[in-house]
Amino acid sequence: MNLSEAKSELKHLLSRVSPSELPKLLDWIRNSDELDDLLVDNRKVMLQSIADDLRASLPLDAMLPSETAAHHKMQQRSQPTVHVDSFLYDDEQVDSLCEEGTMSRSYCLSCGSYRTAPLDFLSHSFSVSELQFLFQNVLPDLSGRTLVDVGSRLGAVLYGGYVYSSASRLLGLELSEEFVQLQNNMLQKYRLNDRVKVLHADVCTQDVLLQNTDVLVMNNVFEFFMEPSEQVRAWRFIMQNFRKTGSLLVTVPSLQESLDALQEALRSGWVEELPVDYNVYLGRDTDPDALRQIHLYRVM
Repeated sequence: MNLSEAKSELKHLLSRVSPSELPKLLDWIRNSDELDDLLVDNRKVMLQSIADDLRASLPLDAMLPSETAAHHKMQQRSQPTVHVDSFLYDDEQVDSLCEEGTMSRSYCLSCGSYRTAPLDFLSHSFSVSELQFLFQNVLPDLSGRTLVDVGSRLGAVLYGGYVYSSASRLLGLELSEEFVQLQNNMLQKYRLNDRVKVLHADVCTQDVLLQNTDVLVMNNVFEFFMEPSEQVRAWRFIMQNFRKTGSLLVTVPSLQESLDALQEALRSGWVEELPVDYNVYLGRDTDPDALRQIHLYRVM
């Protein structure tokens, strides 16, 4: 059944519902977990299983003690911020942790009082629903193509690309040897090595790889892990080497936002932004605002 046929069937069904019952049915469609259960498939179950394994190997904030620069930059933010990895913890899990007292969504404005304000939550990974959106709604068919994830960290993009796309090669670039080992453990356990590989490398040493990459993914990749001068160097290297016509670039946040923060100009004629349809329903745990942070560009 295609979309047009499905719409016709649904209209026919709704026309047969008693007018007094129709509001109840529409409310059930909007809010029931039963429909979300129909959207769960083996691919999502596999990703959730990988996330379970990773949680057991990491502290609650999924950050390593060696990430001193990231810890320092988070402390410098104007509003108190905690890192909650979206691949590891969905909203329901965060709510459960808050109820247990293991995590909090707010901080005290003056100790001992009831004056509180919401904490900022920050994630360096895509959630499972964001990965599904990226590979099924943002990117085209990746058959025969090579995708590179800069700063692959826990490997979420690589695992998502494996289950949701037909990319022939999925490569992660990661500076932290600990995160590289963590990803390799998952690749081995879940037998993903036939298409996925993680390189312990700085993107600025990978000119040949970038020149042959079809899809480049950059999710909050530099801001919290490099000084501004290093970020500028990295962006210039990427703009110089990721040049194959028709290649695709995925960024969070937008290129303009990242470069404006560094007072760095976007190289003229390098890429053009492509439209993305954000009006997609992927389940109740999907954050529409997070989806709108995903931007797609094509190398000109």
